Amino acid sequence: MAHRQAISSDEGVALLDALFRQSPTGLMVLDRELRIVRISVNTPVLHPEPPEQITGRRFTDVYDLSGPDEVEAMLQGVLKSGEPMRGRLVGARRKGAPGPGRQVSVSASRLEDTQGRTFGVLAEVVDVTEREKVRARLRVLGSVRERVGQSLDVVATCDELVQAVVPDLADIAVVDVVDAVARGEEPPPSPLGREVPLRRAAFGRSGGEDQVQAHPVGDVRALPFPTPYAQTLTDLKPRLVPLGPETSWLAAVPPRAEAIRASGAHSLITTPLTLRGTVLGLLSLYRTDQADVYDQDDVTLAVAVAVHTALCIDNARRYTREHTIALTIQRHVLLPEAAPRTTVETAHLLVPSESGGGGGFGAFALSGARTALVVGEVAGQGIHAATTLGQIQTATHSLAGLDLEPDELLARLNDTAISLAQERAVLPPGDPMPLMGSCAYAVYDPLSQTCTIALAGHPPPVIAHPDGSTEILHLPSGPPLGSIEGPPFAASTVHVTDGSVLAFYSPSLLSQSADALHRVLAHTERPLQDLCDDVLYRLGDGTCHSDVILLLARTHSFPADQVAAWPLDPRPEAVAAARTHTRNQLTHWGVDEETAYTTEMIVSELVTNAIRYGTPPVHLRLIRDRTLTCEVRDGNSLAPRLRHAKTVDEGGRGLFIIAQLTQNWGVRHSLDGKTVWAEQTLPPPTSPGSQPRS
Repeated sequence: MAHRQAISSDEGVALLDALFRQSPTGLMVLDRELRIVRISVNTPVLHPEPPEQITGRRFTDVYDLSGPDEVEAMLQGVLKSGEPMRGRLVGARRKGAPGPGRQVSVSASRLEDTQGRTFGVLAEVVDVTEREKVRARLRVLGSVRERVGQSLDVVATCDELVQAVVPDLADIAVVDVVDAVARGEEPPPSPLGREVPLRRAAFGRSGGEDQVQAHPVGDVRALPFPTPYAQTLTDLKPRLVPLGPETSWLAAVPPRAEAIRASGAHSLITTPLTLRGTVLGLLSLYRTDQADVYDQDDVTLAVAVAVHTALCIDNARRYTREHTIALTIQRHVLLPEAAPRTTVETAHLLVPSESGGGGGFGAFALSGARTALVVGEVAGQGIHAATTLGQIQTATHSLAGLDLEPDELLARLNDTAISLAQERAVLPPGDPMPLMGSCAYAVYDPLSQTCTIALAGHPPPVIAHPDGSTEILHLPSGPPLGSIEGPPFAASTVHVTDGSVLAFYSPSLLSQSADALHRVLAHTERPLQDLCDDVLYRLGDGTCHSDVILLLARTHSFPADQVAAWPLDPRPEAVAAARTHTRNQLTHWGVDEETAYTTEMIVSELVTNAIRYGTPPVHLRLIRDRTLTCEVRDGNSLAPRLRHAKTVDEGGRGLFIIAQLTQNWGVRHSLDGKTVWAEQTLPPPTSPGSQPRS
């Protein structure tokens, strides 16, 4: 069995002497008054003077500490309790010593004699300045990677960068981005031309004092030359630049020189924000704390920060570009404002989502003084949703031109969506989601004061009556557009009184502010645009994941004196009677002779076809709106077809003649037959006593 050998007093003294002379860490023996009794000589960072000039003095009198009272209290606690202190980080420097301070790790243990009496403290001091700098740089880089890139906005990304690096890496941070990049455009290749403007995207400074800036955030100007800023974006190399009264290039930039002097900045790092050989902007970091000076390790960190930030800015730029393109496409595919009509007033609200949704709306004229109202949206976001919206809108407008009933139109529109979805199915994996959408399509007929509505996976409209009451119409809804299976689309016809307001909307509006919509619509006497604005104000500024759309339509009846109708006998003599009715009515309306003569020819051809090929009953109707419409209705559902008659043919030229004489013509089917109509542009009345048009 081994026995411990006792150490003699001489050996103990020799061991202690070797420890204090050769220990790689700083050792101090402090008495009960925290005076330095002995100190190791192998750590000149702690005592550049000889030990004899330090011993006998209090620990806090020899060193400037980051928290002297706190350190002294901890050492007193070790003396009293005997509990050791381990690895306390403290900022320290020799009193009066030049240069930056040091970070030290302090550990302490109580010293006792053989009788257990306390006579002092043994403190171990380790210089961890470089270790803590590395940790601090890693924290900065981690903070940048965590915080920068949270938004898909160029300016917001730059502001995130400033918040991440101040004050740990810089006392002042400035981010300038190429102005084209801030707008989502392609960045210029390097080197950056002197004339290329940059936008001050973000500025940040530590502390609560007033922020001195050479140029405000949002300012756009080219970088001054010759300066480190311009040179950095010329050769794409970072620079560590000392700042002082003798810095020569500051004379070329008086505003920046004044801001630098006012801030007390003493060193600057400039590093480019570049990606794949293109220039996105410039990051400028300043130090104002004299105790903290930049070195090459800080430059390396700044470059790493810039690399990550450049990638985030480019992602935001690409999103901004796509968002801008999507909104541009959406604005172009939305049907233009319809010309003012006699029977329908419209106003709309469109709040695009942050990502650029696929919502659309329209109000356009149909034959017979009717108006089509449509609101819908397609699944997806960005350019793909906007282009899909364009395809659906084009198909909707084309199908509406065929005078289809709302349910029939949605059925054919669904066939179009399915066809488009099948085309997408063969695209490579990772391409946009399959085409799906919703739609509400309505046709308002002012002559019968009815509105026929069909829905495809879309919420029904709200109707506000002139008495202030509102209700959501309970209508059947078919499947969303693009669905292969589901119930058939159904059309419902509702009576609409004069002065009622129909509100068509996207689902996102109802989910956010259903009650507000009803409260606003209760005041139907207000201008429609005021109602739309009021709904917008009640929505607030919350982020929407899809477009918010509201289309309002105030309905009116058609003026009774601007429409005339006659039943006709299904005999050849009815053609002459129809011409007489037409001539007399147009004279009463004050229509010029040339238009009246053309209209008689059109009526003659339409009535002849109805009597020859149609079935009773036969009706003629003239509608005087912003166009002059002739309609002939009969009980045969077979539609006439435009033919190009040959030279030897005796007939077949009727519809061809009508097509040449009119602005537009078509066939409208109903359950009891068909209506063939033709429209002419109506010039202003020339008769002095004629009535003005409605």
